[in-house]
Amino acid sequence: MSKFEFPPSIGSRPIWGTLDPRTGPAHLFIADAQGAEAIIDVATPDLMAAAHIIFITHGTGYADKLRALEPAQFYEGPSYDAALFRIKRVLIDAKMGLQVYLSGTESLMGQAMNEATSAGVPPAAIQTEHRGSTARRMQCVHCKGFTENVKTDPFQCSHCGLNLFVRDHYSRRLAAYQGVCVDAEDPGNVPTPKGIYE
Repeated sequence: MSKFEFPPSIGSRPIWGTLDPRTGPAHLFIADAQGAEAIIDVATPDLMAAAHIIFITHGTGYADKLRALEPAQFYEGPSYDAALFRIKRVLIDAKMGLQVYLSGTESLMGQAMNEATSAGVPPAAIQTEHRGSTARRMQCVHCKGFTENVKTDPFQCSHCGLNLFVRDHYSRRLAAYQGVCVDAEDPGNVPTPKGIYE
């Protein structure tokens, strides 16, 4: 099962919705891994006739299922960074009325939402649905480096090596959660890591 019920949290933490097909002249779907399931759930022939799907596989077998939906355009890439130029190009060329659908991991949705809003897509035209991994994109508040796919709390920053507490504070501007040094006052006193949602 790729849907996850996030526990209640603080106000800055995003609340993800459910994709719903809308009318519009063009439809941009950006998804990674199990996010493909959300696209499959809403796909209709009429919707796909005006759809551009940008899919980051993360080693999953969903690409052929998405191609079988016969979207007007389809791109398959290995990572968000590899797809970023295409995402930016599609958004630059977009006409009024574009509907944007984001599904998959929080990392993908947060980053893609930033690109869409920066390109002028109104928030009301952007939908999201979380599917798959609950790993987080974290920013170390000390060195400002980003660590992807964080699954444990605390974790070690991939840039400066500090042991960081996984906070629920989310920065929409950075599309990342914030991590703070867990042993700043008592160096070496680091709690045993556990799963973020354990």
